[in-house]
Amino acid sequence: MTQHHQFDAVIVGAGGAGLMAALHASKTANVAVVTKLYPTRSHTGAAQGGIAAALGNMEPDSWEWHAYDTIKGGDYLVDQDAAEFMAKDAIDAVLELEHMGLPFDRTPEGKIEQRRFGGHTANYGEKPVMRACKAADRTGHMILQTLYQNCIKQKVNFFNEYFVTDIIVQDNVCRGIVAINVADSEVHVFHAKAVMIASGGFGKMFKVSSNAHTLTGDPVAAIYRRGLPLEDMEFFQFHPTGIYKLGILLSEAARGEGAIFINDKGERFMERYMPTLKDLAPRDICSRYIYEEVRAGRGIGGKDYVYMDFRPEVINKHKSGPGGKEVTREHLEKALPDIIEFARVYLGVDPMTQPVPIQPTAHYAMGGIPTDVDGCVLADNNKIVSGLYAAGECACVSVHGANRLGTNSLVDIVVFGRRGGKHLAAYCKSANFAPLPASAANDTIGEFDRIRASKGTERAANIRNDMQNLMTNYVGVFRNGPDMQKAVDGIRELKKRFKNLKVDDTGKIFNTDVLESFELGCLLDLAEVTAAAALNRTETRGGHAREDYDKRDDVNWLNHSMAYRTDGKGDVAVTDCSIRFEKKPVVITKYQPKERKY
Repeated sequence: MTQHHQFDAVIVGAGGAGLMAALHASKTANVAVVTKLYPTRSHTGAAQGGIAAALGNMEPDSWEWHAYDTIKGGDYLVDQDAAEFMAKDAIDAVLELEHMGLPFDRTPEGKIEQRRFGGHTANYGEKPVMRACKAADRTGHMILQTLYQNCIKQKVNFFNEYFVTDIIVQDNVCRGIVAINVADSEVHVFHAKAVMIASGGFGKMFKVSSNAHTLTGDPVAAIYRRGLPLEDMEFFQFHPTGIYKLGILLSEAARGEGAIFINDKGERFMERYMPTLKDLAPRDICSRYIYEEVRAGRGIGGKDYVYMDFRPEVINKHKSGPGGKEVTREHLEKALPDIIEFARVYLGVDPMTQPVPIQPTAHYAMGGIPTDVDGCVLADNNKIVSGLYAAGECACVSVHGANRLGTNSLVDIVVFGRRGGKHLAAYCKSANFAPLPASAANDTIGEFDRIRASKGTERAANIRNDMQNLMTNYVGVFRNGPDMQKAVDGIRELKKRFKNLKVDDTGKIFNTDVLESFELGCLLDLAEVTAAAALNRTETRGGHAREDYDKRDDVNWLNHSMAYRTDGKGDVAVTDCSIRFEKKPVVITKYQPKERKY
């Protein structure tokens, strides 16, 4: 039996973007948050190092410098109007979080304390600047807790552990969503004037990833299945400091406090490549140079990793601590408690006495659902889809371009979650409920019935493992045409195998077997479009580093790539669908593209 609900607005996802949107929208609208996880388990809680805002509490700073760093860091694929909105609004958004009760670290004068982060500079690239507002290395956790508490205070309606399977869009108007209650597998249709997608990323298409098991991009895949475009899907960020083999993130905060990269010869190799920012260069640059060292045989013991070293004596020897000041073990234990504990627990390494093995890990999607600066989802020719919004990692504003700067993810979620929530609330005041199609839940019911009844020979876990290996081996930090073609062809073969699944659990109570099979279908769709978009872009830019096209090509590729699934009628992981690519100009206000030098 299908259950029906009606709310002015439905927010999909309870991370920072979703909660910020819900908090602001709920002031005038009846809002429901539909979330796959209990809200405080959302992935925002894993963000460690800080949230950028040009407060200037530690040293002179300005939002214009922040905007410039964002544009340059994104290798000039950033929409510059969006970067300017974000950098300006970041200051008010951080102060709003402070007034909500977020326990930021404090200077002796009582101001919010800030630290350095990769790619953030003073005076348009002159030197590193302290811009990251922080709560030790638990900043995302604190943002999540603060926003959730304020949403409870605001009496926002929560539907926890509801798995969103479909977005109801008809005649370019969003009418609601379809979801499965994880507890009993019942189908629920949420009728709404407006819907915001704030469901996070989809890094589980890669084998070594900082992303949680749940980050499978289900609503993003639903948007794609419904004929709406996805933007810049080829740009996926590999964070340079994942724990070796596991991918668990050790935040850039460690390098903000003075940690450095060391190769097998004991060299601080980033001095050679990036003489100004060194180990605090943008993430795409750091990840590439780590692998350059490995390729040159200077990985530790000849293996495919290097060390991140934040022993106090090493930091002090290199004068790499904040402001060149000496650091102590006590300071690092206080500033980086989670990072130090992760190394101790997962590697058995004490970072206070031993260097830590790290390698780049699949971390963040720069691409996603195209939106304007108010979170409105865009279809063909920048036409707004009425009542449909997106914010956070699942969205592409685009403020990250070809490479996101550290701390800008948390800025993104609070700035555009807030902007989208306000715009959504205003839309709900004047909008009516568009009629729901009678068949709204049919595709979801059909797909789940198919998976549950499937008696094939393939296991979802095996297909998922093969997909992750394809993406990691062929669509990683370095890319080339033949390898990416192997990924595209391989994923299409996996889609055929997906139609021959075997599911053991045919029940309806907490049936994670069926849910994870559906997630796999979504991941296969997103992996295919990611690999195909990477193959389509014949240049190197930001996180997209092609060995066969090793230069940035502004003449042909200073454009966003828009990917459309051209058939499939809304089905998951269709085996014979094709992908159409179009280009959309980058918005340039005042910063003309030039070579990125640090």
